Amino acid sequence: MQPIAHLDIYARRRAQLAAQLGPGGIAIVPTAPVRPRNRDSDYLYRFDSYFYYLTGFTEPHAWLVLTAEGRSILFCQPKDVEREIWDGLRLGPEAAPAALGVDEAHAVDTLPSRLPALLENRSTVWFPFATHEGLQAQVDGWLQPVRARVRYGVLCPQSLRDLCGPLDEMRLVKDDHELALMRRAAQISAQAHIRAMRRSAAAMRSGQDLREYHLDAELLHEFRQHGSQYPAYGSIVAAGANACILHYRADAAPIRDGELVLIDAGCELDGYASDITRTFPANGRFSGPQRELYDLVLAAQQAAVAATRPGQRFTDPHEAAVRVLAQGMLDVGLLDAQAVGTVDDVIAQRHYFRFYMHRTGHWLGLDVHDVGSYVEPSEMGQVSERQDPLSGETIKDRPSRILRPGMVLTLEPGLYVRPAPDVPERFWNIGIRIEDDAVVTADGCELITRGVPVAADEIEALMRG
Repeated sequence: MQPIAHLDIYARRRAQLAAQLGPGGIAIVPTAPVRPRNRDSDYLYRFDSYFYYLTGFTEPHAWLVLTAEGRSILFCQPKDVEREIWDGLRLGPEAAPAALGVDEAHAVDTLPSRLPALLENRSTVWFPFATHEGLQAQVDGWLQPVRARVRYGVLCPQSLRDLCGPLDEMRLVKDDHELALMRRAAQISAQAHIRAMRRSAAAMRSGQDLREYHLDAELLHEFRQHGSQYPAYGSIVAAGANACILHYRADAAPIRDGELVLIDAGCELDGYASDITRTFPANGRFSGPQRELYDLVLAAQQAAVAATRPGQRFTDPHEAAVRVLAQGMLDVGLLDAQAVGTVDDVIAQRHYFRFYMHRTGHWLGLDVHDVGSYVEPSEMGQVSERQDPLSGETIKDRPSRILRPGMVLTLEPGLYVRPAPDVPERFWNIGIRIEDDAVVTADGCELITRGVPVAADEIEALMRG
């Protein structure tokens, strides 16, 4: 195996983390386990995001140990000719220091015997809480022989700390290497959406049977054709009324002339996710009611984009989108002003929730719903209470995160209209979401997923071609 690219990036990350462990601190980071799918078959392997962020290493059965002094120790699978015939080549501990830039490496089966010695005379053990089943029990097991040696003058760690805290803060702001990967993933995903739109229009013109899984296949083809290793999440391809199911998965429903199709799909490239949603007419032509609601959702997204800039709060894009959607619901008749009042009343009482029930975005990075606190750390202690008008429960609010350059978030307002006696029938079973990935820049934000059209006229023009 050749040394992985950008070793200096992973070394800098490890050094930055080590500096936060405190005197006598030591961190333990496992990668993800191999998960069996059924007999003699495993799920396609995907490494742990924290582990990969610090090492760039993609093999299973590996652990990183990092000391406050900056020493990095990798435990990985040993070379094994017989297993490598079946499962592929392994890096092995002998080659790992040069290939990965770590200080030393050992066979992973020596971890139980070596780790207690590494924990001796340490003050604090850091590991990611609640991310790996049984990890805390393993740490307890490694500490037992350390505690048994205190009579000989050995010091046993006195505290356990959650490594997610400092790592989440590090991962929240992307470096240039990460942003380059995310832009490329966004480009690939945008082309996949274009491919699906064109396939839909061509099938409608020719009268071919078209199913949701056909468009899912177009997405997967484009992802792999351009080097993506996996979809970033299970692709949503929802035809007609299925678009009103938020976490619908691509299935076998027919795609019918005159209906809308909602596709929420993005690829993962070298660990980094993209996340795009587009809603388009299966035949390439929006009907009047479809266009009316589509333009409303797009206007809400434009308001969210305008609110995404340094110094704004994470919640500002959501609140901007909700105000546009709430006013639009009144304007088009989804909500009756005589029953619900003004736009301020709609927002205060959350009447909009019937048609728009999710947030306008989330962090994006190594995970599609990426890590990072949504509360501003310096204002964590400022707590206010309010009563939710729908559930009646008491909500504790803390100041939302202040946006800074290098943060990446999605902007994804939507409308989902299910049939009901008090809802205009022309809007029944219309589900629309528009989602783009936004990088916060010095003076605003960069939408890295606009390689696929978003304006209704542009979508229609694309699908005519």
